[in-house]
Amino acid sequence: MTALLDIQRLRGGYGRVEVLRGVDLQVGAGEIVALLGSNGAGKSTLNNTVCGIERAWSGKVSFDGHDLTRAHYRDVVKAGLIQVPEGRKVFPNLNVLENLELGSFTRARERRASNLERVFAIFPRLKERLAQKAGTLSGGEQQMLAIGRGLMAEPRLLILDEPSLGLSPLLVEEMFALIRRLHGEGLAVLLVEQNVGQSLEIADRAYVLENGAVRFSGLPAELLASAELKRAYLGL
Repeated sequence: MTALLDIQRLRGGYGRVEVLRGVDLQVGAGEIVALLGSNGAGKSTLNNTVCGIERAWSGKVSFDGHDLTRAHYRDVVKAGLIQVPEGRKVFPNLNVLENLELGSFTRARERRASNLERVFAIFPRLKERLAQKAGTLSGGEQQMLAIGRGLMAEPRLLILDEPSLGLSPLLVEEMFALIRRLHGEGLAVLLVEQNVGQSLEIADRAYVLENGAVRFSGLPAELLASAELKRAYLGL
């Protein structure tokens, strides 16, 4: 497999506290890769380091053959590596349209109108609420807005950090159906989730992160076949 995203021996953290301890991870073009692990395992730190929000201590991050290890986060976005962060992080005092337009501020600005129509086709509810302040939307609607904002940048790889967090069971089903749809359109996805069962149902491959290091990587069936891994790392 030729990796679209290739992370090698990545180390990083905050101050003197090391969080990432030599992480190796790859995502191929058009793949869904699940990154699993408990709270505090280092998943969000990995996302932020890969995306240039936090600086890597050592190791290498390559995207489509280009070294992004110490690239500015704007250059990461320009390359097409887009993160939808945990907690949605919409701009609460801006309306839905303004939030979506900000998604194309750095990348794909010239195709903003057509990409808006694509987002509205995926999330008709957002079109109904264009002038509504993002902070007044429900949790599910804010998650739609966060993903829609990410799609406005025409991602080549979309990192989804806990997209089902805080959603009702029905909306969780809709969220995973959406991820399947995006995958069917050829989009590569790094799915960072604590919803283990549904993540493994749709993933091509999976990684388990524990204490900032990869403890397992392989096919979902291999992970589920190991009683020790299921018990120790997945709580199954």
